[in-house]
Amino acid sequence: MEKEKTISGNILDLQILRRLFVFAKPYQKQFYLVVFLTIALAVLTPLRPWIIQYTIDNDVAIGNYNGLVFWVIVLIVLLVAQAIVQYFHTYMSGWLGQYIIKDIRVKLFNHLQNLRLRFFDKTPIGRLVTRSVSDIETLSEVFSTGIAGIIADILQLLVILVFMFALSWQLTLVSLALLPILLFATYVFKEKVKVSFNEVRTAVSNLNAFVQEHITGMNIVQIFNAEKRELEKFKEINREHRKANIKGVFYYATYFPVAEIIQAGGIGLIVWYGAGSVIQEQLTLGVLIAFIMYIQMFFRPIRMIADRFNTLQMGIVASNRILDLMDSKEYIEDNGSHHPEDIEGTVKFENVWFAYNDEDWVLKDINFEVQKGEALALVGATGAGKSSVINLLTRFYEINKGTIAIDETNIREFELGNLRNHIAVVLQDVFLFSDTIYNNITLRNPDITLEKVKEAAELVGAKSFIERLPGGFDYNVMERGATLSVGQRQLISFVRAMVYDPKIIVLDEATSSVDTETEELIQEAIQKLMKGRTSIVIAHRLSTIQNADKILVLDKGEIVEEGTHETLLELDGFYTQLHQMQYKEVVS
Repeated sequence: MEKEKTISGNILDLQILRRLFVFAKPYQKQFYLVVFLTIALAVLTPLRPWIIQYTIDNDVAIGNYNGLVFWVIVLIVLLVAQAIVQYFHTYMSGWLGQYIIKDIRVKLFNHLQNLRLRFFDKTPIGRLVTRSVSDIETLSEVFSTGIAGIIADILQLLVILVFMFALSWQLTLVSLALLPILLFATYVFKEKVKVSFNEVRTAVSNLNAFVQEHITGMNIVQIFNAEKRELEKFKEINREHRKANIKGVFYYATYFPVAEIIQAGGIGLIVWYGAGSVIQEQLTLGVLIAFIMYIQMFFRPIRMIADRFNTLQMGIVASNRILDLMDSKEYIEDNGSHHPEDIEGTVKFENVWFAYNDEDWVLKDINFEVQKGEALALVGATGAGKSSVINLLTRFYEINKGTIAIDETNIREFELGNLRNHIAVVLQDVFLFSDTIYNNITLRNPDITLEKVKEAAELVGAKSFIERLPGGFDYNVMERGATLSVGQRQLISFVRAMVYDPKIIVLDEATSSVDTETEELIQEAIQKLMKGRTSIVIAHRLSTIQNADKILVLDKGEIVEEGTHETLLELDGFYTQLHQMQYKEVVS
């Protein structure tokens, strides 16, 4: 498994920020409300020390009890108002973040669904899961606590400075004497944690990719007794994950005590200078108390800004990865406008060349035609290119040269969804979702009724075993259909193909993994399914295709023989050799 490389993002990457804020456009009212609440918090918070200073100097100092009561009531009202504003600010920031990432996650998942299979061939699924879940979750903090929090902290700092200079510019300068040290420590912390967080996200992605891949392939791991070797590999990846996290913990554990010491030093300077000024009656006690409160308020946002900048930094890194994925051009172009409600089903390959990688040709100058209602069989050794023919017909991959046509119309001119509606594919490795049998057959298509599903299941011969299951068609097959046998999964895939009533049927090794009794059952259903439809059958068992209208023999991507079963046997070539080999296997 290829490890993901660590990438770095720039917190001032305006291009990324602009693209992110496009997702906030539908929630402009909520966004402006958060901005208003942010400004309100920045103004309300610094009012408390000022009220306390005014009360001490103008009421407490002269024993004005009524004035003291009045300002206490004002202070209580202010605290309640601040609590209410804080509540709505926190709630609306979180609300905004969650709604935006919901939209981003939907857009990303929709984008993933439209990517071509070539992309998934070379991208670990665990990495895509990280993008869709963890990275987007990190991105939510950009909107909920990152940008809004930084703006709030900066505004609060500015308002506090205004109050401090208004009270005493001399004491303000003294109290900020240690500020350069804190700013330097904050900068170093931000840079160190940025690298650490970046390493953590990369480690999480690598960990997810490894775990997903090995859980999916657990049978291979166990069959070849590779548990210990894979465990050691997992320990290595997990160790990198731990080291990255501990590095971040170390920086946090170092920075915040240092910031506390610097803050305490600032308070000490205020007390030292301010107390002398109070004794000399150059400063009132209320101003000194207010400054002690202000310096605590002032240093706290600076400490928080460092943390928020790192949160925003990680959001930018996550955004970069998500946007890179969204910018992927690995999708099949759907520019076709041809969308017939019905087709005849004639399929024609003309001078088709195809390669998965550059010019390592898998198919070379393939030419054949299947008329409406005919059955074409493809045979050949593994790697001959049989499955590639199917992948090209359904446009899972694009051809390099040549044309593929249905009813004399190039398949690229078809609307992609319409093209695939007319073709049903039954694969050898049947994939079932963790859902009911009914939903696995209909794929949640509301136009397919339960009656239609039962009718198709009856035709295939699957209805009896389905109805014996607990819940019948509502039975949950679990992930990949683990609770069903290979034959049962195969039968369900046939029902799924039949309910969509396609004009072209593709059977890719559809009966190679079932027992003889089940195969006979399926063969009977296949005959009914193929009746009146164009069929393309890929099979290693030549006995299943002897009645095909035409058989193509592929070898190393080329058609080496074609004809009916009888005519191919008369040629005494590739097909005859395959037939004799299978006959010997059956006899032995």
